[in-house]
Amino acid sequence: MQESLTMLKNSARVDWREARRQSARATVLAAAWEMVRADGLAALPLRDLARHAGITTPTVYAYFDSKNAIFDAMFGEAAESFADSKVELVDKGDHYENLAADAKNFIEFCVSDVARYQLLFQHSVPGFIPSPQSYAPAVRALELTREQLARYGVRDPRQVDVWTALLTGLVDQQISNDPGGDRWTRLVDDVVRMFLTHCSREEDHS
Repeated sequence: MQESLTMLKNSARVDWREARRQSARATVLAAAWEMVRADGLAALPLRDLARHAGITTPTVYAYFDSKNAIFDAMFGEAAESFADSKVELVDKGDHYENLAADAKNFIEFCVSDVARYQLLFQHSVPGFIPSPQSYAPAVRALELTREQLARYGVRDPRQVDVWTALLTGLVDQQISNDPGGDRWTRLVDDVVRMFLTHCSREEDHS
């Protein structure tokens, strides 16, 4: 009995420490997101991050061994959010309507959080490469995109590349040239129609 009680106490102590560790990491990451959203991905000096999170710089290193480790955790969070946004495929009963709705969801996801978009899709942090674990949700999201396009007869990897290039191109133009506006995001319907027309013509000539 005494041995069982001791094991329970030790387990509770471990769980408490892990919960405190996860809470501290979450606090640091929340502070990091606030900073990069305000001033860009380059604006993340660890001393300023520690101050913003209400801790000391050595404490930051107790939870993350480098700045890139922080970016990796941020990338993982962003990739999970992206994958979650792709889980429920839109079904309006029409190929064009479905694809247009998905494209609009993607663009809204990107333009609503520029720092998150840049971290996920633009390799904006020199020397940073996400770990396989953090990158896995992004791979899953791309696979969901391929599955959706395949439902509409779009299976050629080249066409998938064209699709992703078209959407990120709209996002880049919107963020760079009309932040907060809709000059490029309102072109989604036209882009989707052109893309599906192009794919159907290629299918006819294959």
